Amino acid sequence: MRRTISLFIAIVLILVTLGVLVLASASSAKYDDASYFVKRQLIWLAFAFIAAAVAARFDYRAYQKLAIPIAAFSVLLLILVRIPGIGSYINGSWRWIRIGPITIQPSEISKVAVILLFSWWLARNQRRIDELKRGIVVPFVLLGCFALPIIVEPDFGTTMLVSTVAVSMMFLGGVSIAPLLIIGAIGLLGVGVLIFQNPERMSRILAFLDPQKYEKDKAWQLINSLRAFAGGDVGGVGFGNSMQKYNYLPEAHTDFIFPIIGEELGLVASLLVIVMYVVLFVLGLRIALNARDDFGRLLAFGITLMITIQALINFAVVTGCVPTKGLALPFISYGGSSLVISGVMIGILVNVAHSSMKSPSKSSRNPFKDRARKV
Repeated sequence: MRRTISLFIAIVLILVTLGVLVLASASSAKYDDASYFVKRQLIWLAFAFIAAAVAARFDYRAYQKLAIPIAAFSVLLLILVRIPGIGSYINGSWRWIRIGPITIQPSEISKVAVILLFSWWLARNQRRIDELKRGIVVPFVLLGCFALPIIVEPDFGTTMLVSTVAVSMMFLGGVSIAPLLIIGAIGLLGVGVLIFQNPERMSRILAFLDPQKYEKDKAWQLINSLRAFAGGDVGGVGFGNSMQKYNYLPEAHTDFIFPIIGEELGLVASLLVIVMYVVLFVLGLRIALNARDDFGRLLAFGITLMITIQALINFAVVTGCVPTKGLALPFISYGGSSLVISGVMIGILVNVAHSSMKSPSKSSRNPFKDRARKV
């Protein structure tokens, strides 16, 4: 388990370092100052490392008592972000709360809050998880408390991410798959209705289906993202030599940072980055399977899934596999809230792993291990 933890942390550090280097390249193009984003990112990285260190030393079992207060605080922030004067309206969305010079994104906090809350509920009700109320009704009501305020920001990407992780945790926590599939299908239908009723969202779908037609408008990011990958070819154009970062590719330092990696470092480096996230998933799953109790197992799996599914969605967006969504690439993209919350999640995961080395795994009637191994 020590090797698992060491390798996990090493990969995270490699991804963080890569992110800082690429941010230096992006800064030089946008602000003629290679340190513009880097200085800010390094400050947030310092906070993220502190958060990870504190979380790693904090016994994860104590979160069972803190799950509800943390979840309530997170939902409160999601509500406050919609209030003018408290929330900030940027690029057509209410996603940020400004406190002096600091801007926080409540939806990032909701990621760890959902994991803690669902881990607590599923572990606490493990022996009665087959009951409709405890296995289906209450979990989906809890999920709705997060998903509804996030989707009206609007932030479809985070809504889908949080919902996918929560439902996956329910499945691994012992909930029958049939009702999950039915409710999931109803949820997707509801999302489809919201999309078709909103011209802005519908235009994004049309741009995804026919990017060439909307090249100068809604598909601008996607077209230039694909051009970046094509320009990088196998070996890349060289670090710092990206052309797409010169205002051709919007958000090259955040959601669309991966195409810059593809352009400057090439296909081989891009594939290595993807492989590192796959390895993180495998290592996280190993930590989950060896956790000392049900709560720890669900925590570890939820954290692992939150990180890797977000990375998967980001890869899918920038390569044109799914419609454009505003999700950062974990550990690499610029963003303070994302980095600090990622640090907290990594710290919790490390604590779960360390605890498993101190005492043997214990389990109640939990199908988690069997289902996880099948996955």
